[in-house]
Amino acid sequence: MLTNLFDYSKCSFFVLFLFFIHWVFIPGQSHAQQEYQNVEHALFSSSQLSGNSGPQNVTWIDGGDRYSYMQYNQSERSNEIRVYNPANGEDELIFRNTNYTFPGTGEPFSFKSFQWSNNFQYLVFQSDFTPIYRHSGIANYYYYSLEDDRLSLLVEDAFTAKLSPDGEKVAYHRNGEMFLFDLNSGEETQLTFDSQKNLYNGRFGWVYEEEFSLVQAWKWSPDSQHIAYWQSDERDVKRFVSTSYEGQYPEYTDIPYPKVGEKNPGVRIGVIDIESGENSWLTETEEDELIPRILWTSNAGELAVVKMNRQQNHVDLTFFDVSTGEGRHVMEETSEDGWIEVYDHRSDLESYFIFPDGKEEFLWLSTRDGYKHLYRYSYDGDLINQVTQGDWEVMNILAVNTDRERIYYLSTEENPLERHLYSIGFDGSGKQKYTDSEGMHSISMGSNGKYYIDTWSNTTTPTQVELWSTADGGEKLETFVDNESVKRYIDQYAYSPRELIKVTTSDGRELDAFIIKPTDYNPNRSYPMVMMVYGGPGSQGVQNEFDTTAWYQYLAQQGYVIANVNNRGNGGYGWEFENSVYKNLGELEAEDFAETAKYLSSEYEWIDADRMAIRGHSYGGYMAALTMVLHPDVFKAGIVAAPVTDWRLYDTIYTERYMGLLEENEDGYINSSVMAHAKNLKGDLLVVHSSMDENVHVQNTMQMITAFTTAGKDVDLRIYPPGDHSVSYNLQSEILLYKTYTNYLDRILQPGQEVRIPSSPGNTSSH
Repeated sequence: MLTNLFDYSKCSFFVLFLFFIHWVFIPGQSHAQQEYQNVEHALFSSSQLSGNSGPQNVTWIDGGDRYSYMQYNQSERSNEIRVYNPANGEDELIFRNTNYTFPGTGEPFSFKSFQWSNNFQYLVFQSDFTPIYRHSGIANYYYYSLEDDRLSLLVEDAFTAKLSPDGEKVAYHRNGEMFLFDLNSGEETQLTFDSQKNLYNGRFGWVYEEEFSLVQAWKWSPDSQHIAYWQSDERDVKRFVSTSYEGQYPEYTDIPYPKVGEKNPGVRIGVIDIESGENSWLTETEEDELIPRILWTSNAGELAVVKMNRQQNHVDLTFFDVSTGEGRHVMEETSEDGWIEVYDHRSDLESYFIFPDGKEEFLWLSTRDGYKHLYRYSYDGDLINQVTQGDWEVMNILAVNTDRERIYYLSTEENPLERHLYSIGFDGSGKQKYTDSEGMHSISMGSNGKYYIDTWSNTTTPTQVELWSTADGGEKLETFVDNESVKRYIDQYAYSPRELIKVTTSDGRELDAFIIKPTDYNPNRSYPMVMMVYGGPGSQGVQNEFDTTAWYQYLAQQGYVIANVNNRGNGGYGWEFENSVYKNLGELEAEDFAETAKYLSSEYEWIDADRMAIRGHSYGGYMAALTMVLHPDVFKAGIVAAPVTDWRLYDTIYTERYMGLLEENEDGYINSSVMAHAKNLKGDLLVVHSSMDENVHVQNTMQMITAFTTAGKDVDLRIYPPGDHSVSYNLQSEILLYKTYTNYLDRILQPGQEVRIPSSPGNTSSH
């Protein structure tokens, strides 16, 4: 999927610390409203704006009565796993990595992530991770027994591994096959045997992993008796080849990557009986079918399989008895004028189908009434009731307490720019709101809904992290983080907060937007503006949250206005708003970006209409390029990173969801291409891409450059050969990338050029 990237994860903590020390404590510098010294200083100050984010890697255990978390112990120089009890404040050390070595060596143990067994007696660690695709990779797995304090090697070079719910076995995928390790006997058993090159049991290929947001292509049954898994067949999927051009004769990487109109991977669902080892097939995809989700129901040995057509506007739910292989159709839903979603990667909601434990009923999140709401069904497929309703949307399901028949969820009921926590009865009664502070609330909650960690901020409040109980309408138990250090930091360094505004387009449409004013804002001056855009379906660029992007703050210190807008196609405003871009990606979004820029430069005379730029990455790169050619008189400059430039060059599952099939919408595909409008370009354009981007291939940029060249349009191009979808590939390339962006804006928009404008009442607006 296309994502908006701004990632400093490649930078080590030590390097960040050195840069911070170097720049923050510059001898002789005044501590009153300092400014960043340069781009590097800004980039490495990002953590100072983000501040402390509270407990890390939180996992709720004991049904939600306690949670585990990770922390770095500075004095011990170690990573610790601890367990906290909200009822009494007890904080227990469970594991400290420096107390152990890799089995059979003297090397100190380290790990990337961990998981609990359902009985909370074992931990499984992932270590020595080597990435394959953006979300997946090969790793070694170790298990730790809390009872006898033993760390043991489980498996080397496995793709995924997970403990059984009863804590007695570990299943894993390795080299195309599924395996089982018995913790009691120490024996390994191979479960599948028919993999081939590009045919996997229990693993996805690129397109399913990327566009359905799943890495583990198999699931334990709740009773630990079965494993259900996808078999993925990519043998007939066309391949894409790329290289970083290193070496005398470059090495080439090729992966199966289905582009629009081409053959998708074939998948089928298998089930393994753990006791007998028997493997049986339940269902497989017919031509142009997809299987995006499988879920175990609350009935023993019953698996729910979700199928979709290729266009993803029809979903079918079937229950299978895994002992007999018999299936029964339960429900289906069709969208006549749009797509149907089955998950939401932005909120980490893995499935829009939820199966409460111990109940022969399920929940389905649907937009059928024009807003995303919860519906309750029996296992016979009969609608019992609509659970939530109103002109707002449910954005995430956090917990389902079957004993109390209550559902805990995040929604936009208060404001599309905010998320707040509510609970409601299965029958739709007794709705309760828990969060009071204005802003974006991100909630971590156990399955019983008893306690939750609330991480929130708004435009004027840095991130706050609090522990709450839901009892008696809600009680704050503890404030973990108040980020007073961030407040002190923005007292020291010039900071300009987001200001939430409404934009009215020329045809009367109202859109939510934000601006960040220059830190030396003077209504009698004239400033250049940069619109930072993404714009993809379901996303939001504008929310009521604290701005932590130090590069934006650096630009504001250099005299830039920063702006963004929630364009048509964004989520949170109802289905009509989001679905308006169906089969016509780009056109309405570009219109909204252009209209927003024109509105801002006319409403606020201190924004210079002749010095405006648009910048975006991934889908945002596409929108920056397309807006420059569809509305060539609005922006003087564009910065385009890792863009899709023609939807025929992107993958099937993402693109056909929003654009439909090529043979049914060829005109839409042509019209949405940047290349089709290349002759219209007037402003300056900087394009950056990596030749090793396996998500949005550099082919997109190369074809766009050819189209501009053919039309006699000159553009600036920067290629980062070894990078990935984030373009940069190490610390130095990240610094250079943002220096390039900044220098380009400085050169084209000339922010040092001060233009006086007449003083008038209209010029003193503080919006």
